[in-house]
Amino acid sequence: MAMTSKSHNALRSIFLLKMNLETNTLWFSSGKTKPSVKPVWERERLVGTITTQPLQYPMGSACVAVSPFLPTTDFSHECSKVDSESTARLKMSLMEESGNEECMTKKKGFTTFETLAAYIWRSRARALKLSYDGETNHQTMLNIVVGVRPHLLDPLPRGYYGNTIVEAYVMLTVREPNVRALLEVVKLIRKSKKVAINSNYIRHPIDSMETPKSVKYNYESGAITILMDWRHLGLLENVDFGWKELVNTMPSPRDIYGSMGLCTILPPSNLDPSTSGGARVYVSLPSSAMPKFKEEMKALTSIKKSS
Repeated sequence: MAMTSKSHNALRSIFLLKMNLETNTLWFSSGKTKPSVKPVWERERLVGTITTQPLQYPMGSACVAVSPFLPTTDFSHECSKVDSESTARLKMSLMEESGNEECMTKKKGFTTFETLAAYIWRSRARALKLSYDGETNHQTMLNIVVGVRPHLLDPLPRGYYGNTIVEAYVMLTVREPNVRALLEVVKLIRKSKKVAINSNYIRHPIDSMETPKSVKYNYESGAITILMDWRHLGLLENVDFGWKELVNTMPSPRDIYGSMGLCTILPPSNLDPSTSGGARVYVSLPSSAMPKFKEEMKALTSIKKSS
């Protein structure tokens, strides 16, 4: 079950059903009589109850940052490579900058997701020139999709193939991603992830899904960045559609989601050895903003470890 808007939930449900039907067809076409793991529906496991305090949209429409490039119908799609060495240097520089404050060691350092999330958010804000009208108190928000399956009090059965996600939020004024040290933004992202796996937090959006409400999401302003991480879905390692393992995976263009703010961190392609151990970042942006975003992502490779 996708714990987001009902339209997104319906879209994901259709996708999951379609994927399940296609996968069953491929099992039989490859000579197998049953799947290796029995698919489990059991959607009732994540059905909530009507609440008097449904989840509220955290950013008011009056203070949303704006971009000179929006609205538009001219979009570009880009998949930027991020090699493992560049990510490691950025993480190490953040750890050294934090010093003993976080008692950081290599084992307890910032994750690749936390580090890239902060960098991508800042890069996207710069590319879109938020807020170009000089209103530095306008807000921008990072919306993180967090998997909570391991944190449910009532564990789901093996083979359950529905979504088990919640959304975590980090909200800043539009100038903060630029003037704040990247380390501070990374810490905020880590904190929001920790809050999102709390059992009470998880229950709130489940119950809110059952509660009638009218919440509008202003994704098209450019102020909201929605970040998903596909690196650990096992699509390139554990999925066989009848012709051995996949070599590459890509999301569909922005129109299928109806959201320009969606960004996806992807695993490296098996066809490109130079990306081994790294990641790819897929974004959709107005064509006029894309060159600046590409410049920001390229700059990631020049980051040096603190001396």
